[in-house]
Order: sequence, then structure tokens, then C-alpha cells
Amino acid sequence: MDSLKASSFCRWMWSTSAQKRPALQTVPCGARLAGQIRRLYGSNKKASRPFWICLTGFSTASPLYEECLRMNDGFSAYLLDVTEEDCFSLFPLETLVYLTPDSKHPLEDIDQSTVYIIGGLVDESIQKKVTFQKAREYSVKTARLPIQEYMIRRQNEKNYHSEILAINQVFDVLSTYFETRNWPEALKKGVSPGKGYVLRNSAE
Repeated sequence: MDSLKASSFCRWMWSTSAQKRPALQTVPCGARLAGQIRRLYGSNKKASRPFWICLTGFSTASPLYEECLRMNDGFSAYLLDVTEEDCFSLFPLETLVYLTPDSKHPLEDIDQSTVYIIGGLVDESIQKKVTFQKAREYSVKTARLPIQEYMIRRQNEKNYHSEILAINQVFDVLSTYFETRNWPEALKKGVSPGKGYVLRNSAE
């Protein structure tokens, strides 16, 4: 099967955002992430060139795991790897690329020898550059989706949260690009109109 070496979710991001909120709020955060994982898994099953998916820092004793079992039929039988190890200790650091909207480096291509990290970040109150700072802490390379290169914003005002996509949306962009090698097509599929972005050629 022609697939990438790995597409890794960094569970650390979810647990960090959740612990800043009252205890009752952790379940809604987990429910949103569980739903995103379900949609991502469904997209990967349909892909002609599927990714290898690894959920890292993911404990079967965690509330998130319980939410995944509750919301996703057959989750325990999903064809993916689950580990309590974090992605920074599981893989050689030089093979990692952390996808973060705060990176200065647009993702130009997908390398099958690279492990791409998508942070499971669902707390809408999270501050800017958290994922970028985590990557810097481990001296891991970063990249962002090339939204700025191929799309423009319709609105004049700056809204940082409009640049943040759900993990299944990021995955849809990567998966579509991996199949088509066409960034405009991939971004059109993954970046919803509600984010305020349109392809440059369609705005002209």
C-alpha cells in the first residue's frame, strides 16, 4: 500500500488545553476531538493513497479514549496505531515536521520519509504559537499549510482563529495533495468558506 510513513496526532496539545479549563469542560473538548478523529479516519479509509495514522500520547485510561469509544462505532478496531508515548520520544526528531500555522515555512511537498505532526488542539481560547513553541522546545522542524501562497482573505480584519483548522481539515488538505499533487485543489477541499479564504484565481 502506497502511504506515508506516518501522520501523527500529538495528544499533548489536547491535554494541555483541557487542563486549563474547569473539569466539566474537558468532556466537550474530548468530544470535539473524538469527532474530528472519526471524520479523519473516514477520509483516510476512502483515500486511494492512505496515510499511516498514529495517535501518540494517547492513553486507553483517558477520558478522551472513553469519548472516542462512545462517539465512534468500532473505534477499538480502527486500523491505526495508538501509544502512550509522545511523538518526540517515539520518532527520531530529525524525521519530524510539526504542522503549525505559526511556522514561517510553507509546506511545499509531502515526503514519505517524514513524520507529520498534527496537534489535537480543540480549545478555542488557546493562545497563539503554542504548537510552534512546542516544536522549538524539541528543535523540531515546522511547516504550515501554504494557505497564504494560494489563497486570499475576503475580510479585511485579521482573525487568528480563522487560520486554525480542525485536525480532520488539515488531514483532508494533506490527503488530497498527496493524491493530486495540486495545492489549490487540496486547499479548496480542506479550508471551508467559513474561514474567509478563497483561491487567488477565483477572487480575480
